[in-house]
Amino acid sequence: MAPRNASAAAIAFVTVASEQQAEAIARAVVGERLAACVNVVGPIRSIYRWQDAIEDEPEFLLLMKTRASLFPLLERRVRELHTYEVPEVIAARLDAGSAPYLAWLFESTALGPAARRTIKRRR
Repeated sequence: MAPRNASAAAIAFVTVASEQQAEAIARAVVGERLAACVNVVGPIRSIYRWQDAIEDEPEFLLLMKTRASLFPLLERRVRELHTYEVPEVIAARLDAGSAPYLAWLFESTALGPAARRTIKRRR
């Protein structure tokens, strides 16, 4: 049976340069059951240091709802699909969540045999 406590779930945060890249990554990770849902937010404005310069760029933010245990696989997949040299892929565990939503999240991220075979091929 799938875990149902909130601390077994996480939200991963990923920024990308374009709406097209956001959609491609979101569709891939939801399709592969690495995330139950991805919200695409933006455009947003990101100000950050890169190669010793202050950058100020428009980006899109992906909020990926997933199992905490899937984060390493999710991170690897995002890095495969991402165009940045060092993409932002960070996660925070949940403290609380509605029971029906968490049940749906865990059901939606249950990796079936086909997904497990795909992941093993990528390793």
